[in-house]
Amino acid sequence: MSAVNRSSVTLGDALAYIEANFDKTVSLAQLAELSALSVSRFATVFRQQIGLSPYRYLCDVRVRRAQSLLLAGVPGSVVATEVGFFDQSHLARHFKRFCGMTPSMFLQHARGAR
Repeated sequence: MSAVNRSSVTLGDALAYIEANFDKTVSLAQLAELSALSVSRFATVFRQQIGLSPYRYLCDVRVRRAQSLLLAGVPGSVVATEVGFFDQSHLARHFKRFCGMTPSMFLQHARGAR
């Protein structure tokens, strides 16, 4: 198996771990260990394969989950802690970075589209 194929296979465990544990603290060392790579090699391979740093990928997963919860009517203050952000302003900052709008703007837009 080539190095590229081996790296993409080992990232599967790390990606699954992020998806299952996005609401908890996820460390680079944990992810690297799951992938049987050093921390620096893991970060490099992850960015090459996924196109984002591991932290930005984690934030993206959290924001996508936040979108689902907001659409389900869960209040923003509850959503923030449910998806692993420190507080509502932390959620809003990342939400705007990934979506280009605040959570409340997202909800207004979603309601207007119905």
